[in-house]
Amino acid sequence: MARMILFNLIQVAVVMFLSPLAVGILNRLKERVGSKKGPSIFQTYRDIWKLFHKDQILSSESTWIFRATPYVCFAAPILVTMLIPVLTSYPLFFAFMGDMIGGGFVLALGGFFATIAAVDTANPYGAMGASRTRMVGFLAEPVFMVVFFTVCFVANSTIPYIVQQKWVHPESNFFNPAHILVAVAFFMLILAETGKIPVDNPSGHFELAMIDESKTLEYSGSGAALMKWAGSMKFFVLLCIFLNVLIAPWGLASGTTLSDVLLAIPLIFIKILIAVGLIVIVESSLAKLRLFRITAFLGLAFVVAVAAVLTRMMTT
Repeated sequence: MARMILFNLIQVAVVMFLSPLAVGILNRLKERVGSKKGPSIFQTYRDIWKLFHKDQILSSESTWIFRATPYVCFAAPILVTMLIPVLTSYPLFFAFMGDMIGGGFVLALGGFFATIAAVDTANPYGAMGASRTRMVGFLAEPVFMVVFFTVCFVANSTIPYIVQQKWVHPESNFFNPAHILVAVAFFMLILAETGKIPVDNPSGHFELAMIDESKTLEYSGSGAALMKWAGSMKFFVLLCIFLNVLIAPWGLASGTTLSDVLLAIPLIFIKILIAVGLIVIVESSLAKLRLFRITAFLGLAFVVAVAAVLTRMMTT
């Protein structure tokens, strides 16, 4: 039991301390593709460190929601990390504490608090971005439910570790058309939930066009640092679910020794970098959609997810 708890803590440490690096590499590659020098891959670490050493300014109009939101958003990806396979292919100590739908609700809880915190200070730009974020969330949540229903229907379980073992079995499910459709739908959701092009432009700072970034406009100091760190961890966790549960569980530690788990860290990060490269290609090839076209994008993701369910039912 003590070893399983240790491995879970290692998983949390990997998500916490490697997620800013993944975001930094993503930002650097995007700039390099655009023939620009770009920031250092360690720039996210520097930004977080700098923000932690700045004073936090709180609006006199804000309530406890605004003060508590950075901690809720920071804790949500950490809690989900304890439920999903990040480094090991076998369940750890907290693996059965919640299922895939519960993990989705935890991430949605962080997004909900970030949205109401954006409205809490009465900043008009925050409320504008919060309404747009909720619009994206309302469209994305049904897709999440259909994707989770599909993978759970195949695995006869909602526990991520069990789904991972049955869903990507090479002889049965890996090359199934339903598997490919679910992977496409979930990848589209990652772009929407993490504020990537074509849904949002994370490098844009024009208040009237912001969606995801608008939720952190009023934060400064440690609050802004926690929100920025939480965003990178959410991105990393969603990529881990996409890769380790739905696509390619290879590289996960199957042994129960500490050396096996530590060896899995560079292997998993290589997979993360491959996914980051794919996102760079998408963001460099597409333009940000107009607001009313985002519904069409997420509607397409929903149709793909439903097609995965129907395909699976017709092939069983």
